[in-house]
Amino acid sequence: MPVRTAYIKSVGRFLPERRLTNKDLEKMVNTNDEWIMTRTGIRERRILEPGLGNSHMAVRASRECLDRAGVDPMELDAIIVGTVTPDMLFPATACLVQNALGAKNAWGYDLSAGCSGFLFSLTTGAQLIESGRNHKVLVIGSDVMSSILDYEDRNTCVLFGDGAGAVLLEPCPEGGHGLIDFIHHIDGSGGPLLYMKAGGSLYPPSPETVRNKEHFVTQEGKQVFKAAVTEMANVSAEILERNGLTGDDVALFIPHQANLRIIDACANRMGIDHDKVVINIDRYANTTSGTLPLCLYDAVVEQERLKKGDYVVMSAFGAGFTWGSILLRWWR
Repeated sequence: MPVRTAYIKSVGRFLPERRLTNKDLEKMVNTNDEWIMTRTGIRERRILEPGLGNSHMAVRASRECLDRAGVDPMELDAIIVGTVTPDMLFPATACLVQNALGAKNAWGYDLSAGCSGFLFSLTTGAQLIESGRNHKVLVIGSDVMSSILDYEDRNTCVLFGDGAGAVLLEPCPEGGHGLIDFIHHIDGSGGPLLYMKAGGSLYPPSPETVRNKEHFVTQEGKQVFKAAVTEMANVSAEILERNGLTGDDVALFIPHQANLRIIDACANRMGIDHDKVVINIDRYANTTSGTLPLCLYDAVVEQERLKKGDYVVMSAFGAGFTWGSILLRWWR
């Protein structure tokens, strides 16, 4: 009996209208366009307007995704939101999305895995499909990173932007297609290198935590970069080797958009030509859980770079540390 797999039926996105360029940042913090471009590959990023939260972006991306698929929200079985910037600690963003969409038959939850949030959420959603218990699962990656950045810290504020993407998973009509394999890891020893100290139960909000800027992203850039280059490259190559594939077999490599040098290192490790790599870090920066679905949207909707039967590798590395890769075979 063929194994039931999940495939991506549709994709949607939402990007805020406001653009924050490197030239804009030059007026806010001690940095310059050349420094940012040379070290990261980022030219500009999107910033959500005040008064709107993560759920606003997630809902907008989800509606486009469902409209493209011709699926009524009432048909959804589950909603999984990868994010580190929920509107609030509870209720979960998934609950807010479910209510806004009118997806009354869906259950769901948020998944926190740093920049690997969408990747881990996609795997989890696929397994719900594979179990046979769910048939339509909405997976969202959405983050408002501008809400947790200190725009006086040039080491972090230049790196991130806001954005959201969503995909609809359904059972694949053909065996051998859809999400074929995944490899995921976590290593909590990397926690002190990339984190937000306050706002949880250990350090609840207080005048002191606000005064000390403990509600913003803190990162040891060089150490995180070194770990990301090594682990993201290794796991991307490993998933090909495990499935008897090489870089020549891959139609597209969709990497997390943290740093252009990390992306290049991963592609080189996998033996993948640069023209097979999806890159939008120059336009959107690092949108954390939003990066992979935004890249997928660019590849599928705007550039039409995938056809039925193509192999695709997606990989990410994030706070935790968390990292992993997914191998899928496109079915459309």
